Amino acid sequence: MIIFCSGIGGIGLSAYASLQKAAGHNVSGSDANDSALVQRLRADGITVSLSQDGSALPDGCELFVYSEAITPDAPERRLARERGIRSISYFAAVGEISKGKTLIAVSGTHGKSSTTAMVARLLIEAGFDPTVVVGTKLRELDGRNFRVGKSEWFVLEACEYRRSFHYLSPSIALVTNVDGDHFDAYKDLAEYQQSFVEFLQLLPSDGPVITHGSVPDIKRVTEASGRPLLDADDLALPTLKTPGLHMQQNAQLVLRLAAHLGIDDAKAREILKGFAGTWRRLEEVGTRPDGVTVVDDYAHHPVEIRASLQAIRSGYPGRRIVVAFQPHTHDRTLKLYDEFTTCFQGGADLIVVPDVYAARGESDSAKVDLPRFLEDLRKGSGVEIVDGRSLDETLRLLQEEILRPGDVVVTMGAGDITSLSRKLLA
Repeated sequence: MIIFCSGIGGIGLSAYASLQKAAGHNVSGSDANDSALVQRLRADGITVSLSQDGSALPDGCELFVYSEAITPDAPERRLARERGIRSISYFAAVGEISKGKTLIAVSGTHGKSSTTAMVARLLIEAGFDPTVVVGTKLRELDGRNFRVGKSEWFVLEACEYRRSFHYLSPSIALVTNVDGDHFDAYKDLAEYQQSFVEFLQLLPSDGPVITHGSVPDIKRVTEASGRPLLDADDLALPTLKTPGLHMQQNAQLVLRLAAHLGIDDAKAREILKGFAGTWRRLEEVGTRPDGVTVVDDYAHHPVEIRASLQAIRSGYPGRRIVVAFQPHTHDRTLKLYDEFTTCFQGGADLIVVPDVYAARGESDSAKVDLPRFLEDLRKGSGVEIVDGRSLDETLRLLQEEILRPGDVVVTMGAGDITSLSRKLLA
């Protein structure tokens, strides 16, 4: 089959493209930007164009798969419609290739990638030989975000954005939490959590939901789905190489999965003991000659930020924590405004904010008043706040005015703030 992937550089769609290439299909695609993921796709023999005007769409294309970031009026999607090419979203496509497999779907507001990584590690080491698709790069997969397995087992990070996970046919579901997010796609928390109920109802009637039964919202969602709840909270917290209570709580779910699959608990704990985190999740990028340690973290929701900073505090005791934080989307920042202004309390010593990353500008309901946000952040979190004005200026301020020998500097957010982590080490 001739498949074209629009937005192929995305963390999920790039994995799908690689799996389909490995399955023998003719795969090509396009993306707005060059990246390490794009370069790896090219190294694997997949043609990637950096022009998205429609010129890269191949003759004879049979399937057009698009990232959620590609709008309906984008040139490539319009041209695909005009040519009558079957067009589906990334998650609809991954739902098709995972159908008929024994699908372990990892869902939740936060912690999906890390938990999926631990599930992948467990099943690989235990000899299950799974296929894996995850929204980050894993050490366990040699820095890749996918794995081609030869068994019926399929491990997938199941995203709730725009109800994407409703395309799946899961056999087992892990749910980390249901705190609420993506309020450009959901009107409120009730609608958000109802989407999880509907996702869990895609399980077979006896398909287990592995989760934290002590959390009232998760328990209520699971009970509403009518599916059996396997509670992980009665298991002792495991030892991991990566810091943070939230990581250990995610690992509890994996231990409960291991018990369900008949994997010996001691063996499962030994496998998880070596888990050292993933790309952009509390990732220690390096340490400079002046002793400044650079950490890159994907946290972009108040609950994630609080948990990440707690882990960083415990992992680097006694050191000054400087955070370069980039809010991700105006809509999320406004809908969770009060939570954002207080979530850094006790976790950071100084915060630099370069800008708001407008990933979905077309769906933002309003714009953040950044000066007011910075002042409210200062009052709510009780830490020093610096207006970074831009990524370039934030880098200059950090390099020339802010950082001191021995500091820990954290580049935090889901946008292009990650680029500063490598530049700070250059």
